[in-house]
Amino acid sequence: MSAESTPEPGIPGEPGTTGPRHRASGRRKSRGKGLLITAWTAAGIVVLGGTGLGYVYFKLNGNINSVDIDHALGGDRPEKVDNGSENILVLGSDTRSGSNQDLGGGADDGSARSDTAMIVHLYEGHKKASVVSIPRDTLIDRPECTDTDGTTHDAETSVMFNSAYTTGGAACAVKTVESLTGIRMDHYLEVDFSGFQKLVDELGGVTVTTTEDIDDPDSHLNLEAGPHKLTGAQALGLVRTRHGVGDGSDLGRIQLQQAFIKALVEQVRDVGLFTSPKKLYDLADTATKAVTTDSDLGSVNSLVSWANGLKGISASKMHMVTMPVQYDPADPNRVLLDEPKAQQVWTALKNDKPIPKTATEGTATGEAKGVVSAP
Repeated sequence: MSAESTPEPGIPGEPGTTGPRHRASGRRKSRGKGLLITAWTAAGIVVLGGTGLGYVYFKLNGNINSVDIDHALGGDRPEKVDNGSENILVLGSDTRSGSNQDLGGGADDGSARSDTAMIVHLYEGHKKASVVSIPRDTLIDRPECTDTDGTTHDAETSVMFNSAYTTGGAACAVKTVESLTGIRMDHYLEVDFSGFQKLVDELGGVTVTTTEDIDDPDSHLNLEAGPHKLTGAQALGLVRTRHGVGDGSDLGRIQLQQAFIKALVEQVRDVGLFTSPKKLYDLADTATKAVTTDSDLGSVNSLVSWANGLKGISASKMHMVTMPVQYDPADPNRVLLDEPKAQQVWTALKNDKPIPKTATEGTATGEAKGVVSAP
């Protein structure tokens, strides 16, 4: 089992420790949670800032990190479906170094983690999307994979989903998702911890409504029920919190994140970017620094061209679900893929069809509820 999936001493709910069953992942592992939601808006911000950038083009271009996923994975991949749709793996990462260390606490141990992942399916015409969150605590069989440095990692059985990124980075994460779903990922977007907080602050905050009080000292978050305009630090606390909402599970936090991303998308659509050239530049600068892309999107021109097709997708046109899972009978701190239900999801996406409601009925996914809604 990988280092990421090894339980930490003293974390409530982990095997060998004490505490509520749904607090399994602990505080340290929660830090990467929700960061990927920045990537969904980052590309859109670059689009909005794409007009009139002129002399700053090369600086913004130099901000973008990219990885050659196609070269690392080779030809052993699902066939690309030519029906006008696109599938993007959006990942959040925590390198535990630099500004990420300052935000998350803890020493820099040289590792990188990804605790949340979303498959974003853009339907033909790019007027609507389905987003499928993959719980980090899902036990899976990880395939053999080769990272972008050319190192091959042996397959492993019954490991946590997020161990794929820790083991082999972006390429191994994509390989694992493609093996799990049978769907080819057309693009890859990753956002880091500090980038999320900075982007929310550059946007001037994001407005959400909490339907219940949230009090989570671990995430430094204390919000009464009602509308709130969150700063970057508060937003980061919100998407990290698990002990202050719902049943305290990772599944509850995912649903909370899904509500937040809808509010964030609407904030980007409504913000008056062109009224301030400095604000426009600051947003574009922050967004391009925050993301890592696959090599096909690794330039401002490519990112702008691709993201132009996303501008028509509002929050109301985004259908967000969590991958169908059930609690593991052998370990209530882990979840297992509900294969028949999950197959309904993958079949729908392959055929560019809506995800049926029956795909999540009767699963652990439907038990946990968030307490945040878009305004």
